[in-house]
Amino acid sequence: MAIPDAILLKPGKLDAEEWAVIKRHPGIGYEMLQHIPSLPPSTLEVVLYHQERWDGSGYPKGLAGMDIPLAARVFAVVDVYDALTSERPYKKAWTREAAVAQLQKEAGVLLDARVVEAFVRVLAQHDERVLASCRDAG
Repeated sequence: MAIPDAILLKPGKLDAEEWAVIKRHPGIGYEMLQHIPSLPPSTLEVVLYHQERWDGSGYPKGLAGMDIPLAARVFAVVDVYDALTSERPYKKAWTREAAVAQLQKEAGVLLDARVVEAFVRVLAQHDERVLASCRDAG
């Protein structure tokens, strides 16, 4: 909401100034939501820390490893998967297989390896259920 469309929909690479704007979005989101009394603290942690990375290279605070709240680590995996598998103005959507391979590559570096493992397992279970449902219907 707080990031201009000119940046969000830019077909090319972002420059340093545009990246600085992007990096403000977790704090802006937190500021917008922190006054809602019904939001649980874990929701606010997701908003504020979902761009932190396992190796400490993320933002806004440069948290690393287990210092990143669990809900934010889970959301980060889902967010990366969604970003990879969705078409964007600057890229085509990746296949599920390519996205899973990228998550596994980033496991233990940018993303929590245990969360990636669990996410991939859930995707596989979903695929198995869909296949079983198709066999039952056929």
